[in-house]
Amino acid sequence: MTEFLTYAGLFAVALGAASILPMQSEPVLVALLLLAEQPVWALVAVASLGNTLGSCINWLLGRAVERFRDRRWFPVPPEKLARAEGWYARWGRWSLLMSWAPIIGDPLTVMAGVLREPFWTFLLLVAIAKTGRYIVLTLVTLGLA
Repeated sequence: MTEFLTYAGLFAVALGAASILPMQSEPVLVALLLLAEQPVWALVAVASLGNTLGSCINWLLGRAVERFRDRRWFPVPPEKLARAEGWYARWGRWSLLMSWAPIIGDPLTVMAGVLREPFWTFLLLVAIAKTGRYIVLTLVTLGLA
């Protein structure tokens, strides 16, 4: 049961970290890697899956929020939304390879939804970015890099 809770906790933190919630999954993954009680590949897989799924939720929010952009209560001013759309239009889907990055990653995944990035392209690029980040973090943590 403890092993299940470990994986479930890592998944939940990784999912939350990819959302608009102010969470970080890296310290949790590093701690679990250093404890060395679970296979490294399993920890990386669970963290990657949770973080990628969190970004998919952002993409869905972006798809849904688009219809409310003209409302007075919409949280993003039109000029900031236009600037973000311009940035995404300039760099396109390849900017999703930066979805792992703090501060810019979550807004990128939301903007991909707003701008109707096809889901399967979105999923592939975000999964590569998120998994790559966890692999690098794991290699550094374990002294293999």
